[in-house]
Amino acid sequence: MNIFKFKRKNLLWQLILGFVALIVGLITLFDDIKGLVPLFTGIYLLIQDGVELNFKQNTYRRTKSFFGLSFGKWQPLPDIDYVSVFKTTETTTVWAASASANVSSAIVKVNLFYNTNQKIEIYDTKDVDEAFTKAKQIASVLQIDVLDATSRETKWL
Repeated sequence: MNIFKFKRKNLLWQLILGFVALIVGLITLFDDIKGLVPLFTGIYLLIQDGVELNFKQNTYRRTKSFFGLSFGKWQPLPDIDYVSVFKTTETTTVWAASASANVSSAIVKVNLFYNTNQKIEIYDTKDVDEAFTKAKQIASVLQIDVLDATSRETKWL
């Protein structure tokens, strides 16, 4: 594995609203400059955040992707101490009319730790086994250990 790529998946409502806004913006733009507002809203909703690791050149970058085009500045990959896998909750605020609701979901994150407490977030998923598979792949390439922090008792794998 020379390059590891991860793109965070957009929520279904973001995809639907993003495509609708993009189409409305493009159609409206032919008649009026005000079409830029829904056009840029659609672009914003369709952008995906991600991370790319290039093991051959020992670099990484945080990416913003739009329709398969990824943008981000490559930086040198620091000397990684270990890969950590842990569970956490992700909270999203949903607005409807004048009310809002917080929706929480459990996710598993994979981080690269360096300089004792510095981290690079590289992957998240809802599947624990998938997270460990990715963590073990990256750990084998970098020749480092994996820390299982998914429970109160942390353990090295």
